[in-house]
Amino acid sequence: MAPKVLISDKLSEAAVQIFRDRGIDVDFQPDLGKDKEALAAVIDQYDGLAIRSATRVTDKILANAKNLKVIGRAGIGTDNIDKEASSKKGVIVMNTPFGNMITTAEHAIAMMFAVARQIPEASASTHAGKWEKSKFMGVELTGKTLGVIGAGNIGGIVCDRARGLKMKVVAYDPFLSVEKADKMGVEKVELDELLKRADFITLHVPFTEQTANILSRENLAKTKKGVRIVNCARGGLVDEEALADALKSGHVAGAAFDVFAQEPAKENVLFNLPNVVCTPHLGAATTEAQENVALQVAEQMSDYLLTGAVTNALNMPSVTAEEAKVMGPWLKLSEHLGSFTGQMTDEPIKAINILYDGCASEMNLDALNCGVVAGIMKKANPDVNMVSAPVIAKERGVKISTTNQDKSGTFDGYIKVTVVTDKRERSVAGTVFSDGKPRFIQIKGINIDAEIGANMLYTTNEDVPGIIGLLGNTLGQSDANIANFTLGRSEVGGEAIALLYVDQPISAKIVADLDATNMFRQVKPLAFSIA
Repeated sequence: MAPKVLISDKLSEAAVQIFRDRGIDVDFQPDLGKDKEALAAVIDQYDGLAIRSATRVTDKILANAKNLKVIGRAGIGTDNIDKEASSKKGVIVMNTPFGNMITTAEHAIAMMFAVARQIPEASASTHAGKWEKSKFMGVELTGKTLGVIGAGNIGGIVCDRARGLKMKVVAYDPFLSVEKADKMGVEKVELDELLKRADFITLHVPFTEQTANILSRENLAKTKKGVRIVNCARGGLVDEEALADALKSGHVAGAAFDVFAQEPAKENVLFNLPNVVCTPHLGAATTEAQENVALQVAEQMSDYLLTGAVTNALNMPSVTAEEAKVMGPWLKLSEHLGSFTGQMTDEPIKAINILYDGCASEMNLDALNCGVVAGIMKKANPDVNMVSAPVIAKERGVKISTTNQDKSGTFDGYIKVTVVTDKRERSVAGTVFSDGKPRFIQIKGINIDAEIGANMLYTTNEDVPGIIGLLGNTLGQSDANIANFTLGRSEVGGEAIALLYVDQPISAKIVADLDATNMFRQVKPLAFSIA
């Protein structure tokens, strides 16, 4: 059955056609997102939900989203999506951060010109029949120092445009290397240095705990007298009350804001102050940008629903279509390894240690980690997936660590998972053979070569004669057909293990019959998702 997507906001017809062309059943209801009750009533029918800003995806809507796998936001901001609830539900949240980069950067430059030359006020005055030429004395941008807070995708474009205007650009961004700054033609500085030197300051960072009120009252006081401040990024990055006071005192000469702490902003302390330019969150509001983000979200959601490729996800590592093809068997192996240790562990897990060897260490380890954790957590919650598993593990205080190493043995690569509890450590390793099939290659330090099936039986015992016959006879008496039988031992007469791949689930009777022989230290039926 084809995946089914609901579009609950206004989106380009071209985006709707992309879904259809890719073989996805799409339901285009552009006004449904405004009716939360109606959306909640139908959301369980869909695998994907494509939205813009009008639809609010709340925990109540997600509670009804029994089949939902992905939410795609045509745009950058995802404040209208409950991402924590989405993650717990196992729903991927995607945005489209690149479709409106140029548009937003251009708006920031336009706002900088507007506040430098007081264009809105001068326009209103002239429309009113006044000719106040001397009142609107502006400043040039040429030769001025622009302080860019956040030199990522959009900030980087602003830097480039500003250099074209012959401005000197200084940038504060903890993730910007000196080498990258040199290539961009900007000077990397600390925040205090930027505040002290900049004639104009423009912000291009997301709203996080670290960036909230980054231009606080204290930091505004550190700015150069006569500075002009532009914010086309996110509301809440600037202390609006403090900025209003700085504008009134004359310390700040002007401000241009496209975003506000509370939106829609019907009232704000910055409104009606002299030389303050305000626009209603227009950063991405161009025909080109709206088309770009709509097409991008349709492609991203289609790729995920059809191939498993994850792009621009906010709550899961990205996996390209190419990676998905190569990593598919390895992702399945990571889940099987996690599932084995999860099913074998009855006490609370304190830590999960994952070793990647050889070619496995060169893959997308964040995604493989999610696969391992999801496999482990499925015992407690069968509905858990690669999105929700890390959230659940974090809530339970489980520490996750990884180790990478070069090829160290027979296999081109392998993954080893060790689960730590208060009582013990339990480990299992596996690899993917050239046929694309995952295999278990080591359990408890004992080497094996076991094909993985949907129904398996794991036993441990002392290495003594008769175990193979005992296992075969007991399963045969219950009409359980053995598809594959793998043995391993630590040493002659030492600990031995058996892993049987069986055509049907292991019954409670088989477990009881084997336990009754007193020949086994452990008898454990296992189940794996093979599809």
